[in-house]
Amino acid sequence: MKCIQVRGINDFIITEAPLSNPMVDEITIKVLVTGLCRTDLKLIRDGHRDLILPRIPGEEVVGVIYAKGADVTEFNEGDFVYVYPGIWCGHCPACKNNAENLCREMKIMGFHRDGGFAEYVNVPAQSVIRLPQGLEPELAVFAEPLSCCLNALEIGNVRAGQSVGIWGAGPAGTLLYRAARAMGAESFSIEPDERRRILIGGYETCPDRTFDVCVVAVGSKHAYEEAIQKLAPLGRLIVFSGLSFSDDRQMTVSFNQLHYLEQTVVGAYGCCFRHGKQALTHIADGTVPVRDMISHRMSLYGLETALKYVEQRAGMKILLYP
Repeated sequence: MKCIQVRGINDFIITEAPLSNPMVDEITIKVLVTGLCRTDLKLIRDGHRDLILPRIPGEEVVGVIYAKGADVTEFNEGDFVYVYPGIWCGHCPACKNNAENLCREMKIMGFHRDGGFAEYVNVPAQSVIRLPQGLEPELAVFAEPLSCCLNALEIGNVRAGQSVGIWGAGPAGTLLYRAARAMGAESFSIEPDERRRILIGGYETCPDRTFDVCVVAVGSKHAYEEAIQKLAPLGRLIVFSGLSFSDDRQMTVSFNQLHYLEQTVVGAYGCCFRHGKQALTHIADGTVPVRDMISHRMSLYGLETALKYVEQRAGMKILLYP
């Protein structure tokens, strides 16, 4: 099968790889569409904490079941499915607390094991979710980034009637904005780049007000500093996007502010299996629209051009087709 293989930092090739038969508890997916995100860009250009080389990347995958192992009974060949990118142990403290995204044995597709930048990928049946009837694959592929947003809003305890300030209106920021609105919250988007504001409007600079919840969906030290200052009493700051090492070391937080205003800072990383099911439901019933977020449809083997689009923030969501 044809695939993209990352061999080193900023070093990837289009190559042929053998397609192995699925193990007894695995499913072979014929990849129909895969999404490209800034994490893929970081993985290829700079490396990643969880990356083991050489590797076929790609953690946003939707496809059709091509073959299955002998022990797989709940799925059939021809089923259209979304793949939750993680494999979790089920018995560590994180898993027992319904936080399998933090499993100490987590293996992530495209990082620890081969992913979906290929014609086919073998995945554990444990990680597969059947698509709702009639849901188009290129819409279903948004389930992974939307899952991460749902996890963040869950951790931040976002509720109907609350105000949510979201810094950044890229793909993640747009999904956070729409998901918060679907939950009944009042969303505010802060995004200086007019190209990114086009889908949801919002503010070029932060309005003169505070928010019950602040979410930073851009790797910007300035955005975090501003979001902390815009927290209302009892407010929650959701740390959604990571920072560079140098910016992270320079961050300062007033613990007196947290103390006197009873504010909370929470981290949000990745997503759990249940969020994938929730995301597919939101996409299928239209409560979180995604179709207008597709800015480019490209061949998987035009990856270099696609990466440049992501680097330049030229467009919104790029979908790749093997």
